[in-house]
Amino acid sequence: MSRASAVLLRGGAGTLPAAPVSPFVLKAAAGLLLLALWEIVVRTLAPGYVARPSGIARVFSSVITDAQFLAAAGATLGAVVQGLFVSLLLGTAVGFLMGRAAVAEHGLRYYVNSLFATPMVAILPLVTLWFGYNADARFAVVVFAAFFSVVVNACDGARSVPLEYVEVAQSFRARPLSTLIDVVFPASLPYLLAGARLAAGRALIGAVVAEFFISIPGLGYYLLYNSRTFKHNEAFVAVIVLVAVGVGFEALINWLTRRYLPWSRRD
Repeated sequence: MSRASAVLLRGGAGTLPAAPVSPFVLKAAAGLLLLALWEIVVRTLAPGYVARPSGIARVFSSVITDAQFLAAAGATLGAVVQGLFVSLLLGTAVGFLMGRAAVAEHGLRYYVNSLFATPMVAILPLVTLWFGYNADARFAVVVFAAFFSVVVNACDGARSVPLEYVEVAQSFRARPLSTLIDVVFPASLPYLLAGARLAAGRALIGAVVAEFFISIPGLGYYLLYNSRTFKHNEAFVAVIVLVAVGVGFEALINWLTRRYLPWSRRD
């Protein structure tokens, strides 16, 4: 018997490695295990109206095709898209101003950081006083939630531009606006994408929290109403849609980074 065969028979360190398991298979198996555990625990311990996977699957198709649900989803996601667009434009402009002008940075940094750390729930009563109990208040909360994330990241991106890039542009007599557009903006894109990723999540949360508080049509109010009327399976469909939107935006940002900014990824 050869030495390798003896080692294999003894089960020592020389055994052949097992076939690697696909990460997708591991994720799918873990997900199925969690769903099964959820189903068993709810059926065993919880009341009948508590959401469980089988109940969510039963009502899912009817909920997502319901006109009321589609209108609520359109209202929430429309407010998020509009607020995020405004936040990206204004936040990038303010962030670049702070990053490239020391006077603006010293004058605004304290207030930007303070408002960035302020819980959006704390300003909801003030927002409703200023804008009323309507969609304008939701839009204001979305902008507030997303704006400062963009400002902070845009400022850091503008400050991190290598000095030699700017010196080369100046040596070719580039105007300040041209330097900002052709040098600062491309070099800051990784920071801007990171800010957009963070702002999108905060904007989605802001829209849902505003609908909870203001009670206007949207996914947040749909979720709250169905939860209070003991239709937990229907309410959880709204949660799934919100999670899918958040994950989808995260995947979009990752794809844009891999596709157009491969040099910015350390891995």
